[in-house]
Amino acid sequence: MPVLSEVIAALDALWPPERAEQWDAVGTVCGDPGAPVGRVLFAVDPVQEVADEAVELGADLLVTHHPLYLRGTTTVAASTFKGRVVHTLIKHDIALHVAHTNADRADPGVSDALAGALDLRVTGPLVPDPDDPAGRRGLGRICELDAPVTLGEFARRAAERLPATAQGVRVAGDPDRIVRTVAVCGGSGDSLFAEVRAAGVDAYVTADLRHHPASEAQQQSPLALVDAAHWATEWPWIEQAAAQLDEISDRHGWGLRTHISRTVTDPWTAHAASSTDTSPGAPN
Repeated sequence: MPVLSEVIAALDALWPPERAEQWDAVGTVCGDPGAPVGRVLFAVDPVQEVADEAVELGADLLVTHHPLYLRGTTTVAASTFKGRVVHTLIKHDIALHVAHTNADRADPGVSDALAGALDLRVTGPLVPDPDDPAGRRGLGRICELDAPVTLGEFARRAAERLPATAQGVRVAGDPDRIVRTVAVCGGSGDSLFAEVRAAGVDAYVTADLRHHPASEAQQQSPLALVDAAHWATEWPWIEQAAAQLDEISDRHGWGLRTHISRTVTDPWTAHAASSTDTSPGAPN
């Protein structure tokens, strides 16, 4: 059975912390480097429900995509919800490790997992990493479909393939438009519209699209938008990440047992569809 420092070294080789964005907070949050690790839980969010799941599972290590302390803190008091997570994990000898934007930019990374979930063929990064001579790392991915489909059909594919959330999948564009090429970016992606337009793709799949950037993108080009929940676009990565650690464990003979959290930690819990009868200008 490996110790935590050995497992962390393997994770850092997959997702080097130096490749994270400068504002990010990645790496090990808590854990004894010399503690043995036999069971690992992968999740998107380090929230209390996931910490409790790790305890119930008997995990020694929790690996999440989102940081617990993105902007730093001066306290880990259990009277705060983040401090309570730390107390829960330490009390049960569970380490916490975060791979965020370093996993976004990896090869394979978060957007590769999203593309795989949608049955898309990746042709390259949307924003290439200038330090990667192979041209495979970077933010987002440019993809192709095996066969053209309408935007409506592609949106239904996204709704069926991604984990169910209250939001579901929002679409901007003519549902009958033919889609052959797609850009994807797991998580919040409206800062990459310039790169998406430059790629000349038919559609863009991402999350957290705001009104003004989405409206301006629609005015500037015929680009179709497919907006899924943030959590749903990143959840496929935890399956991919667990499989990567499984391969490392098999190679070293570690015998690790990896688990994937299926706890829905998307913050939105319900959706009420608008009625056409209440649209502006509709008769009373």
